Amino acid sequence: MARYTGAVCRQCRREGEKLFLKGDRCYTDKCAMVRRPYAPGQHGQRRKKMSEYGIQLREKQKARRYYGVLESQFRKYFKMANRKKGVTGENLLQVLESRLDNVVCRFGLANSRPEARQLVKHGHFLVNGKKVDIPSYLVKANDVISIKEKSKNSAKFKELAELAASKNIPGFLEFDKTSLEGKVLGVCDREDVGLELEEHLIVELYSK
Repeated sequence: MARYTGAVCRQCRREGEKLFLKGDRCYTDKCAMVRRPYAPGQHGQRRKKMSEYGIQLREKQKARRYYGVLESQFRKYFKMANRKKGVTGENLLQVLESRLDNVVCRFGLANSRPEARQLVKHGHFLVNGKKVDIPSYLVKANDVISIKEKSKNSAKFKELAELAASKNIPGFLEFDKTSLEGKVLGVCDREDVGLELEEHLIVELYSK
């Protein structure tokens, strides 16, 4: 499947805020949004007045880049959210938050979502005792996510275990920092989403 392979810091600069795509680096002075807090490109420092469509598009692109999904995937998630009962925008965020790579990152078992995606692809995680190597796999309530026993002893996961110990876990997840095993309690609440987003603008964009 196609995947964005360019400089990820350009994505944050394009959206005008930190999307935390490079883990710990995003919290330091080396962060591109600290050093160059304007859009990339020759005309990045010019102020542009955006149309209604442009504002809606930027919100959609921000969400896409934050969760690391392609346009076709994102549209599929929107259709899923639109079919469910409730508020479509909140349903969309619940679907995105239930991706396995996002949940792994939320547990603190990866420094960023791109790293979580890579670790899942390499087969380091189990869902209900079975290996799952699909980052877009959607977890459900009562699913248990754990690390393969062989992987737990690696230097990488010993380092990540220290990270997980200091991580704040959102309310829809439960994580045992001793066994490094997590459980999905249900769907996420709107306040659990770590991104400042006006999801109703995405709904308006796709509803045209």
